[in-house]
Amino acid sequence: MTALSRPSAAMAAPHRQPLLRWSRDETIARAVLLAVMAMLLVFLVAPLLTILAQAVQDKSGRFVGLAHFITYFKTPSLLSAAWNSIWVSAAVVAISVPLAFVFAYALTRSSIPAPLKAVFRLIALIPLLAPSLLSAISFVQWFGNQGALKFLLGGMSIYGAPGIILAEVYNTFPHALMILVTALSLADGRLYEAAAALRTRPLRQFMTITLPSCKYGLISAATVVFTYVISDFGAPKVIGGNFNVLSVDVFKQVVGQHNFSIGAVVGMLLLIPSVISFVIDYVVRRKLKAQLTARSVPYSPKRRRLADALLTLFCTVVCVLLLATIGMAIYTSVISLWPYDLSFTMKHYHFVLIESDMAAAYGNSLLVAMVTAVAGSLIVFVGAYLIEKTRDLGLMRPAMHLMAVLSMAVPGLVLGLGYVMFFNHPANPLNFLYQTMAILVISMVVHYYTSSHLTAITALKQLDNEFEAVSASLKVPFFKTFMRVTVPVCLPAILDIGRYFFVVSMASLSCAIFLYTPETILASVAIMHLDDAGDIGPASALASLIVITSTLVCIAYSLLTRVLLSRTQAWRNLARS
Repeated sequence: MTALSRPSAAMAAPHRQPLLRWSRDETIARAVLLAVMAMLLVFLVAPLLTILAQAVQDKSGRFVGLAHFITYFKTPSLLSAAWNSIWVSAAVVAISVPLAFVFAYALTRSSIPAPLKAVFRLIALIPLLAPSLLSAISFVQWFGNQGALKFLLGGMSIYGAPGIILAEVYNTFPHALMILVTALSLADGRLYEAAAALRTRPLRQFMTITLPSCKYGLISAATVVFTYVISDFGAPKVIGGNFNVLSVDVFKQVVGQHNFSIGAVVGMLLLIPSVISFVIDYVVRRKLKAQLTARSVPYSPKRRRLADALLTLFCTVVCVLLLATIGMAIYTSVISLWPYDLSFTMKHYHFVLIESDMAAAYGNSLLVAMVTAVAGSLIVFVGAYLIEKTRDLGLMRPAMHLMAVLSMAVPGLVLGLGYVMFFNHPANPLNFLYQTMAILVISMVVHYYTSSHLTAITALKQLDNEFEAVSASLKVPFFKTFMRVTVPVCLPAILDIGRYFFVVSMASLSCAIFLYTPETILASVAIMHLDDAGDIGPASALASLIVITSTLVCIAYSLLTRVLLSRTQAWRNLARS
């Protein structure tokens, strides 16, 4: 029987599925990736679910269904805020995107001298360095009750929808410009050569070649601008007057009336248009096809005197308006009292940095920005590296990517409100993070995670996966390959991510408005309080300090990048030679 049983056992053996065994490196990689996913789950998904739960519960925690939504929609003043947010956001899209498109067209499809293009591009990106309140303060100085150019409005008030639209156009212009410059930079010159050979008029070339080739960029720019405006808090708070919008409404409900249920309802309503915009942008990007092929010929714009002169004039006018906006804020910070005493003074800076506690707010912003830049770059790049280079992840890869891009659809106000409801709960074991500097840093990293994640993914896709395969065959630990190969090659992208985190953290307001304490107050929040108190000079001084700091950091970044890249990117020069 024993002899007979052996063959049957041997025959049964091949049917057994061998257990999947991971190497030590693969186990470590999955553990680190799970830690990053857990961070996004706890600090992004859980707060959003808490808002949803709060919106359908009463103060005692009982389920009330859609009762709060019904109450909201039956209140005319609250319902008008939703409509105001939608049409104002649409108006900003209708103004900002066409302006940015013409500006981007001038930078990419005209024969304007290269140095002049560089100056235009630099000035156009200045609004990225400033908090959203700065533009609102500046437009009040230009067109407010005591404004220098109030007569141009013909009796119309700047406070309300006109002021919000002007301020948001200024704030969103560089965001739309960056997207459209990228969309217009790629063009197949053969199409334009064929059109010229067929004697097609320039206008027809523009309508049949240029516009169709960048339609996805236009849609993407429109969704980004719409999402930014509908969720921005700073500009409507300063220049909105009695014109209610959703972003200010949620602040009033939570901070002013401590009505968290209605605040949660407003937060959910604020999330809906942002999610819709994100879905549209995602679908558009999925349909996007390559504009250039291996046979493509780079497009070289031909000199057209009249068109180039008109585009140069347009860019000059736009740059003058942008400089006038930020210039008014800086001017207000160095005069005694607008418009009664225009004598030069540095007392506002002295008050901000020495006499008051605003220096602590400025120091807090610097600290948060620096920690966010370092920690955010590390977390984002490591997470992107693991989902891009680790094999056999199964459902972990799409789950991680979904959470990574989800933060783009979540307005800062909604995220901050979710943090209040989630981390402030006594039963939450992470309650100790609430009202600390750590929660501010985490909120910044999570809120701006998507853009940095996509930047890292783009850089990592340029690296062949054979680097990891060869390292594994040679039994070299993956972290050594990561430090010696991946990081040096992707260093430009990592530095860009760090700079981005620093700049946006210095200027961010909506994400921090619910999370700060007197000890952890940030400069952007302090500017809002100064403006509420009527201290326009100190508010302008503090806003100008943020712009100056971000500018100096960008200059230092450029110098540091040159030094580091000269040491770590020598292989690029060898490859070119």
